[in-house]
Amino acid sequence: MDMAQTRLSMIICCVAICLLNAHKVHSEKLPIVLWHGMGDTCCFPFSLGGVRKFLESEIGVYVKSVEIGNSIAEDFKSGYLVHPNQQIEMVCAELSNDAKLNNGFNAIGFSQGGQFLRGLVQRCPTVRINNLITLGGQHQGVFGLPNCPSLSSRTCERFRQLLNYAAYTELMQNFLVQATYWHDPLNEEKYKNSSSFLADINNERFINQSYVENLQKLNKFIMVQFNKDTIVQPLESQWFGYYKPGQDKETQGLKETELFIEDRLGLKKMDNENKLVFLQCEGNHLQFTKEWLRENLFIYLT
Repeated sequence: MDMAQTRLSMIICCVAICLLNAHKVHSEKLPIVLWHGMGDTCCFPFSLGGVRKFLESEIGVYVKSVEIGNSIAEDFKSGYLVHPNQQIEMVCAELSNDAKLNNGFNAIGFSQGGQFLRGLVQRCPTVRINNLITLGGQHQGVFGLPNCPSLSSRTCERFRQLLNYAAYTELMQNFLVQATYWHDPLNEEKYKNSSSFLADINNERFINQSYVENLQKLNKFIMVQFNKDTIVQPLESQWFGYYKPGQDKETQGLKETELFIEDRLGLKKMDNENKLVFLQCEGNHLQFTKEWLRENLFIYLT
């Protein structure tokens, strides 16, 4: 074999190896990151701890369930008392330093963990999220707190009163997580000017172009709405819909909102590129079965 033939054989061999490696990388399943909601923790066996084990068993990948703080107790309290901005900053650093996530991952946010994960996508360019799934996430916020998981009715009522009368005070915005995504449709200007979290990640005061660009990097943004939800008010918030401004009776879908029409987050562009997926699940807040999970979400996780 002459020199030219040898060189050609080497080139063909290198190309074949590169193609095989590319196929291997493409076919490898990505890890999964979970972020719990209000009244939950990373690891309760009857909630996210069980979900983590189920996904590890069924899909066979590394699954990380985000824990805020150094204990289950601290993690539980974080859902009420650690500001989302602080949580996102902490989780950004933690996930960025996890070598198992270096090649990217899929993410699932449960209830308020959904908008926290979206905030992470927009604010933390050092992580690579492929598909973002939000289950019952309050993307346009809430106006009402009808049920509080894991809390007594007396405590729940106290939270309602605080939010109804003092949600936009500096004290409440710094003290209570739920105040940071309390969205009063009867006073849109006060909400936009005072919200210390949601109005910012929704680009409602000014357009942060990095938020738009980072959100566009998602392969798919999957939003799951629970059709009989008694916790998220209005339930359309789970699909980025909300009450029509100035009243709290009639709702509008995402495409009717200023957020979409003005494309303040780039959601119109994502919709045109078929990156937005809207799924429904019958039942109350976060009530889904393993079968539903397999049939509807595994396609975005494998």
